[in-house]
Amino acid sequence: MKDYQGYFIDLDGTTYKGKERIPAAGRFIKRLQEAGKEVLFVTNNSTRTPDFVAENLRKNHDINVTAENVYTTAIATADYLRSIAPAKSKIYVIGESGLKLALEKRGFILTDDQPEYVVVGLDTSVTYEKLEKAVLLIRSGAKFIGTNADSNLPNERGMVPGAGSIVKLIEYATQTKPVMIGKPEVIIMKMALERVQLPKEKVIMVGDNYHTDIEAAINVGMDSLLVYTGLSRPEEVIKEKIQPTYKVNNLDEWKI
Repeated sequence: MKDYQGYFIDLDGTTYKGKERIPAAGRFIKRLQEAGKEVLFVTNNSTRTPDFVAENLRKNHDINVTAENVYTTAIATADYLRSIAPAKSKIYVIGESGLKLALEKRGFILTDDQPEYVVVGLDTSVTYEKLEKAVLLIRSGAKFIGTNADSNLPNERGMVPGAGSIVKLIEYATQTKPVMIGKPEVIIMKMALERVQLPKEKVIMVGDNYHTDIEAAINVGMDSLLVYTGLSRPEEVIKEKIQPTYKVNNLDEWKI
C-alpha cells in the first residue's frame, strides 16, 4: 500500500447517504486530517457552492472541513473555461446557483446574447424555453459544455433525472457532442490535481460508484479505493475488466 499524500473523496454514498451519516467515513476523514493528508471532496454536483457543501458536512455529519476542501463540477467547469477562454467571455447557462456563481467569480458574463459557450448542468427549474435557447445557440456556433453525465440522482422519491439527462436532450437536438467535465471524465481530475498541487501518483480517488469515481481514476491514471457503502456491489464490480486498486467494505478498514 503506497503512502498517498492526497485523497480525493466522493460525497453521496461514500461520505454520507443523503441525510444519513456514514460513521466510518467521518472517522476516516478525521484520521486523514490527523495524518496531515490533503483532503479534497470531488463531486459531480454543480448545484451547490463549496461553502454550502462544507457547512453541510460540518453541521450534519460532524466532518470539520472548509470550502477549500470541496471541488465541485461547477468549480471544475469554471476552471476549465478559464484555461481556454478569455476573461469576460459570454456564456449561456442552464444550471443553478452553484454553477452560475462559479462562472461569475471567474469573470465570465452570463447572457443569452451571442454567447461563445453554452454550459449545461442540473437545473431543477429547467423549462422548454431554456432548452430551446440552448439548442439554437449551439446550432448557431456556441461551444457546448456539460458539467457531468449522471443520468439519475437518488432522492427520497427514487432515481430522478440528473444533469446528464438534460445534457443528452440538448445533444440529441443539436447533434453535437459536448465537452464533459465531471467524473468519469479526465478534466475534473486534472483540474483537481492542479488544485492540490500534487502528482497523480501521490493521490488516490475514494468512491462508491465504479462507473464515476473509479473510472475517473482509471481514465486519468490514478489509484483508486472503492468502498461498498453506496452504489456499486461486489458481484457487479468483479465483472469489470479493470479492477479498482483497492476495495473495502467500509472506510474503517483502510490503513493510513
